[in-house]
Amino acid sequence: MAEAWEASRVVGNVARAVERAREAGVPVIWVQHEADDFPRNSPSWQLAPELVPADGEIRVHKRFPSSFEETDLEGSLGRLGATHIVLAGAQTNWCIRATAYAALDRGYDLTLLKDAHSTKSIDLGNGSRVEASGIVADLNVTMKWLSYPGRKSGTADTEEVDFEGSGDRS
Repeated sequence: MAEAWEASRVVGNVARAVERAREAGVPVIWVQHEADDFPRNSPSWQLAPELVPADGEIRVHKRFPSSFEETDLEGSLGRLGATHIVLAGAQTNWCIRATAYAALDRGYDLTLLKDAHSTKSIDLGNGSRVEASGIVADLNVTMKWLSYPGRKSGTADTEEVDFEGSGDRS
């Protein structure tokens, strides 16, 4: 998150979403990505200081953009009886997008917290640049209107998401 667009606001919204989920009795699952440039347990791998897993909350460690690939995320969701995922976090264009599609492909309903995910801008190397704000906006629009048979996909603001119901399609 060090170089992410509006990192402070997004981290604050993720922390608030976690707080609201806990208040509603909804399980929180923490996913951390590791890679060669941020190996597990290194300073760059750590969660933002505002994001603190509670005792007993599930932690998933991954090496691929999708949180489902070569992890026990699906097993954990199954043990919880989860059918709906509320998604927030970092790297909108990689990890959040891949996890959102993977969740829908596996039959889960999905609500993307449209104000609680971010990424950094991409320099295309030819004088062109894809701005992070545009990447975030693109995924928000996609998840709002994407449809899969028998599944719900939508977006919601952190303060509006219904953790006890089926989410929102705003």
